[in-house]
Amino acid sequence: MASQVLGLEEETGPNPGESELAVNPFDGLPFSSRYYELLEQRRSLPVWAARFIFLEQLESSPSGVVLVSGEPGSGKSTQIPQWCAEFVLARGFQKGRVTVTQPYPLAALSLALQVADEMDLTLGHEVGYSIPQEDCTGPDTLLRFCWDRLLLQEVASTRGTGAWGVLVLDEAQERSVASDLLQGLLRDARLGNLPGDPRVVVVTDPALEPKLQAFWGNPPIVHVLGETGRCPTPVYRDTVPTDRVEAACQAVLELCRKEAPGDVLVYLPSEEEISLCCESLSRDGGSLEDQGPPPRVLPLHPGCGQAVQAVYEDVESGARKVVVTHWLADFSFSLPSIRHVIDSGLELRSVYNPQIRAESQVLRPISKCQAEARRLRATGILPGSCLCLYPKSFLELEAPPLPKPRVCEENLSPLILLLKRRQIVEPGECHFLDRPAPEALMQALEDLDYLAALDDNGDLSDLGVILSEFPLAPDLAKALLASCEFDCVDEMLTLAAMLTAAPGFTRPPLCAEEAALRRALEHVDGDHSSLIQVYEAFIQSGADKAWCQARGLNWAALYQAHKLRGELLELMQRIELPLSQPAFGSEQNRRDLQKALVSGYFLKTQPVRAAAS
Repeated sequence: MASQVLGLEEETGPNPGESELAVNPFDGLPFSSRYYELLEQRRSLPVWAARFIFLEQLESSPSGVVLVSGEPGSGKSTQIPQWCAEFVLARGFQKGRVTVTQPYPLAALSLALQVADEMDLTLGHEVGYSIPQEDCTGPDTLLRFCWDRLLLQEVASTRGTGAWGVLVLDEAQERSVASDLLQGLLRDARLGNLPGDPRVVVVTDPALEPKLQAFWGNPPIVHVLGETGRCPTPVYRDTVPTDRVEAACQAVLELCRKEAPGDVLVYLPSEEEISLCCESLSRDGGSLEDQGPPPRVLPLHPGCGQAVQAVYEDVESGARKVVVTHWLADFSFSLPSIRHVIDSGLELRSVYNPQIRAESQVLRPISKCQAEARRLRATGILPGSCLCLYPKSFLELEAPPLPKPRVCEENLSPLILLLKRRQIVEPGECHFLDRPAPEALMQALEDLDYLAALDDNGDLSDLGVILSEFPLAPDLAKALLASCEFDCVDEMLTLAAMLTAAPGFTRPPLCAEEAALRRALEHVDGDHSSLIQVYEAFIQSGADKAWCQARGLNWAALYQAHKLRGELLELMQRIELPLSQPAFGSEQNRRDLQKALVSGYFLKTQPVRAAAS
């Protein structure tokens, strides 16, 4: 089998004469010249040396599971899905297609675009992607990249493998809730007992390899060697800077003045600091005219949308690219042109506290595994550098060895609701790589009970079944359903979409004019009404990007909210829930909206006590 699959590309080389005859086996069309150019680049990737052994293990694994362990930047995320597609093609599509999960929707979108280009196929046909509010697949899709949470919902609904024959769980070391639970469900299902002879490929960083090997019962492992080249020695600062953004900007400008070749990757904790850094570098880049064209500064975070592909594009003027990002690019988004890394050593994460039923933003050190992954981004033939904006002792004393599992830091109510809806397994019986605290599971069950989502037997009530249909947190879904009773559905749809999408505000105003324009969008009733007002003004502007830029708003996030609102409206119409006419701004609508919100968020209310006289 493996030798047959290898023949798909090994027999085709970059010979111009052969390129006129060679036909792409996936769509039956002749290969383009670009395919051969990219094929040469693919063959130079470190992962290519493991191609034959991977296909052999995929065919012969007794359990149907193959573990792939390798460092970031080795080409795992782009090449392994293509080899799995070849594997499925050699089976004649008899046993399903290939689905590849990613912990972040933006990574799924980016990889689909990149792999479709490398395979010389059309995006949306043979290669596609599924992310929230966007399904770019078709009946001919053989290879699909998918946000892991969407696939979890599909697996839960079918109680089996769904429409895939090979499932690739990529970036397992990110420890997303969906990825961990998918592995638990698939392990319990025992692939050998499922129809269609499915295969599961788990791709991870070497740091998590021992834990995954024990969890899956010692499956065959394919080790991918790291990129050959010079790996820079980290340079540490004596103290942590008081202004991280300013320190990072100065480090970038210093690299540009030294004319050190290669692009720069900057890691900051939050999207707000990313935006401030990009603004500062774009403003100060003009002072580097003596060193050539100013650098092209590019943000990379979940709110970027399809604009993220700009980080892969070549700059025609020969200008240096400076990519400013955060934890999103710790393991995803490998950029071969990066030669310099500037690392703040911190991340800003949302952590849920079940005792107070509240989520907070926690600024904390990254793990040692993340720090090493960031350093390896600068590996290459040309000399690179890695500047750490913190002392070496900071990493040694405060950083944990691995990223913390998200299942231990997120509100588990949506997860419990999904498990209850599909009647897969009781939450306490489900296998996790790291089991969440018992009090967190109990608190999630209590919250669902308070929301009337459970009946007296602990099963889903009729209301709970409806709540499980919405791609929202249970309390927000309950507020949306309550809006049907209080005649404020139009406003609650907008608010639900704005609260679920990426933040529309990513940084403070940069000037007095921008601050004045933003203040005009504020509502006297507070944040919830302000979000509705911002959305309505965005729609009235015709979803204009210049309008957003003048007010410091994230166009991609607002457009995502617009698409999500349409999806929620369509869902409400499908299940025949009553709608209401827009009435935002009236006193009656103000009271109705407050009642709907309290119906869902009553667990997060605080009694008002009169001040002591």
